Amino acid sequence: MKVIKRDGKAVDYNREKIEIAIEKANKEVQESERLSTKEIKEITKHIENLGKKRILVEDIQDIIEEQIMSMKKFELARKYMIYRYTRALVRRQNTTDESILGLIKNQNRNAQNENSNKNSSIIAKQRDYIAGEVSKDLSKRILLPEKITKAHEERNIYFHGMEYFIEPIFNCSLINIEDMLDNGTVINGLAIDSPDSFEVTCKILMEIIAQVSSSQFGMHTIDVSAFGKYVRKSHDKIKKEIKEELHSKLSENELEDLANQKVRKEVTSGIQMMEYQINTLITSNGRIPNVVLYLNLDENDKYVKENAIVIEEILKRRFKGVKSKTGKYITQDFPKLIYVLNESNSLNGGKYDYLTKLAIECTKLRQSPYYISSKIMSQNNSGRITAPMGLLNFPEEYKDENGNDKFTGRFNQGIVTLNLPQIAIIADGDENKFWSLLDERLEICKEALMCKHYSMLGTPSTISPIDWNYGAISRLGEDETIDKYLKNGYSTLSVGYVGINETTKLMIGETNQSKDGHDFSIKLLKYINDRIKEWKRETGLGFNLYQTQKRGICKKFVMYDRDEYGQITGITDKDYYTNSYYTPEGEEIDVFKKMEMESEYQKLTPGGAITYLELSKISDLEEVIRFAYNNIQYIGFKE
Repeated sequence: MKVIKRDGKAVDYNREKIEIAIEKANKEVQESERLSTKEIKEITKHIENLGKKRILVEDIQDIIEEQIMSMKKFELARKYMIYRYTRALVRRQNTTDESILGLIKNQNRNAQNENSNKNSSIIAKQRDYIAGEVSKDLSKRILLPEKITKAHEERNIYFHGMEYFIEPIFNCSLINIEDMLDNGTVINGLAIDSPDSFEVTCKILMEIIAQVSSSQFGMHTIDVSAFGKYVRKSHDKIKKEIKEELHSKLSENELEDLANQKVRKEVTSGIQMMEYQINTLITSNGRIPNVVLYLNLDENDKYVKENAIVIEEILKRRFKGVKSKTGKYITQDFPKLIYVLNESNSLNGGKYDYLTKLAIECTKLRQSPYYISSKIMSQNNSGRITAPMGLLNFPEEYKDENGNDKFTGRFNQGIVTLNLPQIAIIADGDENKFWSLLDERLEICKEALMCKHYSMLGTPSTISPIDWNYGAISRLGEDETIDKYLKNGYSTLSVGYVGINETTKLMIGETNQSKDGHDFSIKLLKYINDRIKEWKRETGLGFNLYQTQKRGICKKFVMYDRDEYGQITGITDKDYYTNSYYTPEGEEIDVFKKMEMESEYQKLTPGGAITYLELSKISDLEEVIRFAYNNIQYIGFKE
């Protein structure tokens, strides 16, 4: 039997610790009130006979109190409660020593596996991990209700970003880069004016990226359509300089060609500089900036020609990659790239099909970019098309004071993920029990997200000036709080989910590829969405349903459930639950059928969902992209 300690760690059951604790209380009472050695052993025997594979230390202590009371040793029970309370006070003084020392000695495996972009053995990154361990400790012991902490430790839910919970830090965002470039910003107390060239734009952009990345724990997105204006500025500036230098010795066409050549070089240099700076910079949270570039061409944009040049150069840089320390070109983790498919570039004879063909060559070599269909997004979102906040989390409908759609400057407060298979394991095929327990777990998710929301209320804007005062999110005054951006659906609070397939298989004996499995899983997602809509009506907050795809969370869930409920064939007998609604690995499915089927699940996951396709199973990538444009909102690729 494994005992789950208050910090979530599992240790071997040891009856001697129970006996020692009772004996200490025994010594505090008169002999007539004491338990005999035989009676103490009866208590340990009772605990062992429960047959549990995992048990919380608090549950053991509750059982001990109940057993002492049942033996009518009331004074002893009172002393044991005092002993237990005293030990709790000691724990409140410091419970982080072991985990922090483990980080320093490179022995804390939990921390090392938490974030693949942060090497916990490097000093600069260790400092952020140490702060995270302190935050998790304080959050579990003091800040979060015991109910939420227990649900997290028993893997009913997963509370994302607990390592940042003690501070009012949000998850991810879609920053208002156009406003920051057009109207200037302030960085470290210095005013930064609107740039007069693309080269300067890239330099300012890197300062903004560094600042924003340091003030949140998730990714942030930049829409590169804001860059075209500055390519035009560079072009006009260069053209004017050439004209003045050569005193109009060139024809207009020659002048234009020369200016275009020079501006192309400037764009190439600027994008190269930005890529290398992103991948060599370490922010204050101990990692490279987790930035996403959103590559969208709008033919109605007067700078569409210039934006096409920027997107082409970004794709060329991604195709080339960056050099590793051994001199080999490799695929960089950041920036992530999202390429938007529309009528002009969906490989149907459009003006910008050449960019999509370049993106496809990148995909073959680098498994990048991701692809969004503007057509399907528009259908799913009542005509609205938007970049995500980070890689995946999408802002939902919000109108500004003039009644216009508002997308930039939006952010996600936090995420809590629901362990769906565990509910189905406990329900054991009983649908009434399943829906009842699902309601209970959803309420826990709501309470946990409300804890995150309440923790941010009252936050002064000056806590992160780049976000709240100088344009990334807003331009609040220094005497204002951020509260209005936490309410009325401006920012989101997301319920993630994993294991639709395992849940369906447990409840009806089939996965979602069968008709009955499909119907059950769709019913399940609609049910969850209905509950979330009720929360939105009750609170006015931006709750939504979100796809959790982090394999680490899927692994934590299945490991706990295997220890607690045993090895269940096709469910807990693997390394991780299936991410969100994905088709389980090992189940063959045609790539086109997969997109068609999973598109329905994406629509029912309005907070953000992506379908991954395996490149090794694709013979004609152009055909897949054409099909994706007409059938599914969001896809990515993997080997």
